[in-house]
Amino acid sequence: MWKFLNKLDYLLKETFLGLLRGGWMNWAAVSTVTVLLFLFGMSLQTSWQLEKLLYQFGSQMEVSVYLDSGTSAATIEPLVTTMPDVVATKTITKEQAWSKLVKELRISDIEGATQQLGENPLVDEVKVKARNTEVVANLSTQLAKLPGVSTVQYVDEAVKRIAQLHAGLNWITLTITILLTLTAIAVTSITIRLIVMARRQEIEIMQLVGATTAWIYLPFILQGISFGIVGGAIAWSLISLVQQFLGNLLANQPEFIQFLTKGLQLTPIQILLLPLILLSFGAAVGLMGSLFAVRRFARS
Repeated sequence: MWKFLNKLDYLLKETFLGLLRGGWMNWAAVSTVTVLLFLFGMSLQTSWQLEKLLYQFGSQMEVSVYLDSGTSAATIEPLVTTMPDVVATKTITKEQAWSKLVKELRISDIEGATQQLGENPLVDEVKVKARNTEVVANLSTQLAKLPGVSTVQYVDEAVKRIAQLHAGLNWITLTITILLTLTAIAVTSITIRLIVMARRQEIEIMQLVGATTAWIYLPFILQGISFGIVGGAIAWSLISLVQQFLGNLLANQPEFIQFLTKGLQLTPIQILLLPLILLSFGAAVGLMGSLFAVRRFARS
């Protein structure tokens, strides 16, 4: 037990001393990893938010069913509510729609306006809330086949745009992540290599006294992992600050913006996963960079 603790103490001390000797090169490696993880974390968070927003739009999306003239919504609504993809329905009679219309047109004499047209020109409407976005198109087709239904309308352009944005963001995130990951690995590798070269004489002495290759170069690998973990922690802190700033900015916005804000909130599991992913990704990048750096020296 004491032997293990002594080895652990040695590794930690050597790792810490190596970080101190790295100077500004350490900051170069950490800042590169931070930029990588910040952009990756923001992209990942945005992707999660867009997925939730898509679901929220889908659950809030309403399909408007306009009936034939003379057909009452009371005869259609029971058929609509039995459909498995329907979450809720709301009936708007032609009288209610007409009253709302004349108020929007600022017509004070509703009865006079109705008499001039001869009769109420509108029809009953049933607003149907779909279960999710995937079933809207099929649900609209089923509703259009019901007897007494004139037209079925739904606005899916916003959802399509968000879905396209989500797909495009995923591709952009993948491309940027690959490029920045390679850059971060290269910078970490160069930093560790310079630290190894600066301690070349100490390493040769350790080799002469019989120290194993793994024992000599393990502190340098731990340094690379440290770069990644520190970069991940900084990136997570910056992402949290950005999210808090946007939350305060959108707090006093109109109702529609409030609806969007709810869609942008992460779930408790995602809030816990984000820092874990960033720290793990950063540690992996640091590990790969340090392994590339010490591989050549270990062979020589």
